[in-house]
Amino acid sequence: MIIIKNDLQIDLMRKSGRLLAETLLLVEKYIKPGITTAEVDAVAETFIREHGGIPSFKGLYGFPAATCISVNESVVHGFPGNYKLKEGDIVSIDCGVLLNGYHSDAARTFPVGNVSEDASKLIRITQESFFQGIENAKVGNRLTDISHAIQQYVESHGLSVVRDYVGHGIGEEVHEDPDVPNFGKPNKGCKLQHGMVLAIEPMVNLGTHKVRTLADQWTVVTADKKLSAHYENTVAILVDGPEILTLVK
Repeated sequence: MIIIKNDLQIDLMRKSGRLLAETLLLVEKYIKPGITTAEVDAVAETFIREHGGIPSFKGLYGFPAATCISVNESVVHGFPGNYKLKEGDIVSIDCGVLLNGYHSDAARTFPVGNVSEDASKLIRITQESFFQGIENAKVGNRLTDISHAIQQYVESHGLSVVRDYVGHGIGEEVHEDPDVPNFGKPNKGCKLQHGMVLAIEPMVNLGTHKVRTLADQWTVVTADKKLSAHYENTVAILVDGPEILTLVK
């Protein structure tokens, strides 16, 4: 069941989203060679809690950390740990915030120092594909109008979209209906309505779209071990157009 939010609930989600956006801006300053992914996670968790929030992911389905940190060929759900970021790595930080009873969810992929042209292109196209998608996030359109726009943009640049993991609705729960694929034919799925809030999150690979899960039962990696990038925001569907709740304006 898709839960439609009223104006008060969306305003509460704005506050949650702003704290998350500020968290990711802070984290970006720490993305340098030599820092461990556990240290990055601690920066995010401390900032969220100091500002009255709760990390949405910590304990969710048993996940042990405040952030999912996925490096290079890791797509999503990577564990923070002792790995030290290296020059040329790319690192995806996926994070959620619970504030005033409502969740927000966002992800960014950052370069570590100087990265290859392929890595830089991958990060850029992944982010741009999100914005291509939300051009279609309008009242009266259908859900897969977003999905199709993302896929078309990604594939037009010779990259591939992950099929096994998708975006989702969000609100009082981190994961709500509907699923939001990053691929598919247009004009399918539910009609977009004022008050829907979606976590739209292209996951884009340099090589094949196929992925596999490591023995830890969490970390998802590309099947061909080529790079992957992730870009996500929480988006409210409003009568006057989509509003991104997890960007600092």
